[in-house]
Amino acid sequence: MSKYRIVFSLTGSIACFKACALISRLVREGHEVKTACTPSALKFIGPSTLEGLTGKPVYADMFESRQNIEHVSLAKWMDISIVCPATANMLGKMAAGVGDDCVSTLFMAHDFSKPFLAVPAMNVNMWRHPATRRSVEVLRGWGVNVMPAARGRQACGDEGEGRMPEPDDIHTEIMRLLEGGK
Repeated sequence: MSKYRIVFSLTGSIACFKACALISRLVREGHEVKTACTPSALKFIGPSTLEGLTGKPVYADMFESRQNIEHVSLAKWMDISIVCPATANMLGKMAAGVGDDCVSTLFMAHDFSKPFLAVPAMNVNMWRHPATRRSVEVLRGWGVNVMPAARGRQACGDEGEGRMPEPDDIHTEIMRLLEGGK
């Protein structure tokens, strides 16, 4: 297996803990992983955890002096960009072209000759909402790979689609995209 350069972005969801397991696996496999977070993601998982898993600083503050054009540099550096978990808010911002945090500016700087994967994680009603459905359609139309949301019990106690897929399933999709899948 080739070793890849991966930009892994996290947004504000309880599913961040599952994303950390996936980041850990990718690093153990020898891939170079750099992380980016929204401010709300940092309410669920701390930068020390991500730095410990990757051995690299977290891209979280667009105005930190060393990060003034980091979104452009990371977009050029990586082989794949992943937003996992991708909240309804982030999917909407991406589809609207809003770049107001580290994760959304990375998306705006993305080179679509490289794969981009969004992995949804949200409440069943948020997943079914017409705005979210429209955002997913727009993103897919642009060439973003949006994984189907998983079905099951959610952190809020509701049941249905919207759960983040399991790390093994996400890993399979990442490898498929990196190895030339469309």
